[in-house]
This record gives sequence, structure tokens and C-alpha cells, in this order.
Amino acid sequence: EERLVESGGGLVQAGGSLRLSCTASGFSFDDWTVGWFRQAPGKEREGLACISTYDGNVYYTDSVKGRATISSDRRTVYLQMNSLKPEDTAVYSCAAESSDSDYAWTSRCHTKFDYDYWGRGTQVTVSS
Repeated sequence: EERLVESGGGLVQAGGSLRLSCTASGFSFDDWTVGWFRQAPGKEREGLACISTYDGNVYYTDSVKGRATISSDRRTVYLQMNSLKPEDTAVYSCAAESSDSDYAWTSRCHTKFDYDYWGRGTQVTVSS
């Protein structure tokens, strides 16, 4: 079942910005943990940011702090990316983890890949 749908990717020039959206299908994000990830060709998947919709806590990978902002409402989690660079080119995916995960997992959600659900991803291409 398709539970998560990403949108907002596309082609952007270096220095530009994109706002990616991850929308829940058939449920809300209440008491979920939702993360954003990316994977470039030939490279491993990289965690970028995540948010606990229960308490609003957010977590970021060091490499995107200052350039990325994650936020959410009941149905959608957003990733605002600024100052984009060509090396940001990748498929960006969102993932959601149900509320039975404990705080220890949630607090490291930007480093985890064992989420319950994954979207299919949206392509982001940054040109110079």
C-alpha cells in the first residue's frame, strides 16, 4: 500500500531553494516520526532530517544544518532546502515510523533506516 507520497522535486540552479512535501495517504502523522533521506547514484542513502510529530522535536544531520528545515502538519511533512549545491542532486525520500518506537530510536531518527513506510522518492537536480 502506498502510504507516503513525495512532491516538490525538480531542477534548480545552484544557490536556489526547494520545498519538498511528504503527504500521508489514509492516515495522519499524529504521534509518528517522519524523516527525509536522499540517495545519489552510486552512493549510500543519507539521512538528512527527521521530526517527531508527537512533541515537535527535530533532528538534523550536521551536513545540512543551516540549510535545511523540517516541519509538519497533520498530513504533510516538509523539507525546506536552501543554498542548494550540485552535490545535493539525489532522489529524496521520506519515511515514517509508528509511535511504538521509543525515545532512544526517535532521538536518532536522522541516522536510522528501519522506518515502517517509505515513499517512492522525488528527484532533485541542482545545476551549476
